[in-house]
Amino acid sequence: MNRFLTLVILLVLANECVAAPSAKPNFIIINIDDLGYADIGPFGSKLNRTPHLDRMAKEGRKLTSFYAAPVCSPSRAALMTGCYPKRALPIPGVLFPGNAEGLSPNEITVAEVLKEVGYATAIIGKWHLGDQP
Repeated sequence: MNRFLTLVILLVLANECVAAPSAKPNFIIINIDDLGYADIGPFGSKLNRTPHLDRMAKEGRKLTSFYAAPVCSPSRAALMTGCYPKRALPIPGVLFPGNAEGLSPNEITVAEVLKEVGYATAIIGKWHLGDQP
């Protein structure tokens, strides 16, 4: 799915929710490094107990078709922009504070798309998409 189509789908979903403010869903996007597909309960883990994630998956939507790059910065860039990692952040490794590279300020992120339709957004945890202008 290309970036434009991804953003259009998000806008359509968000706009449908704006029509009925009480029905506006919360979005919680979780990106975890080094997590295997079946490492949490909603995807079949019998080893790791994840009751809160299990409940979130049961009561909300569980996305089952996705792509992740082998390191965190490209995966985060793809998640935030809807672009393939090589397109959004053409570097192969992890970005640390002070790296010259980073996500271009010209990229449109999912947070910006959601803000346009009345959502408040936040990030908790590491960013690893660059910190330089």
